[in-house]
Amino acid sequence: MTPSAFRPASFRRLAPLAALALVGTLGACKGGGGELVVDDSVGVTALRSPCPLVEIPDMTGDVTLFTDPARTDAGAIDLTASITNLRSTCDDAKGQTELSTEATFDVYARRTDTRGARRVVLPYFSAVMRGGNVVIAKRLGSVTIDFVDGQERAQATGRAGSTVDRSEATLPDNVRKLLTRKRKAGQADAATDPLALPEVRSALAKASFELVVGFQLTDAQLKYNATR
Repeated sequence: MTPSAFRPASFRRLAPLAALALVGTLGACKGGGGELVVDDSVGVTALRSPCPLVEIPDMTGDVTLFTDPARTDAGAIDLTASITNLRSTCDDAKGQTELSTEATFDVYARRTDTRGARRVVLPYFSAVMRGGNVVIAKRLGSVTIDFVDGQERAQATGRAGSTVDRSEATLPDNVRKLLTRKRKAGQADAATDPLALPEVRSALAKASFELVVGFQLTDAQLKYNATR
């Protein structure tokens, strides 16, 4: 899935509440009800929280504005901005039926012309994804950057959130048993990797959620980020 897939302009909740191979920061969770951490190369390695990961999709963490829409050279750059310091909280304590995640992030901006006060409004999206490629819900927001006269750099803070049904983010018992069952040498299935089983891989995908945050970019801005 490419970042352009996030272009729908309204928030939609399509199903009980996500995972791209993206760049970002893991969400911080508190609580005790862990889920399995699975690595394709070594199998089950630890327990993970069922809380969604929080990440910034590739090519959506930066935006560049130009003084002339027909130009994309360095001499025409008007303003650049980046999303950074993405962090989150999520309570995954046992007994809760929903996992609510709250994320915050900073936007750092730099303008080339420092004359006069200026306000810039930058749109961003937050989306809940499931299984690496399915957008379950999306919301649009904006951050406002205020420059005072003579100021080159400014910053602002944005927020995002998601709600995931805990049962949807939990592996079925039969899959957990397949992944954790001890195998002894000589058994018929001792050399069989449970991660190779279609039903296991499907269950892992269905239980994987992410909250992703990035700038809501135009096609031209995405193209610039992809080729610069």
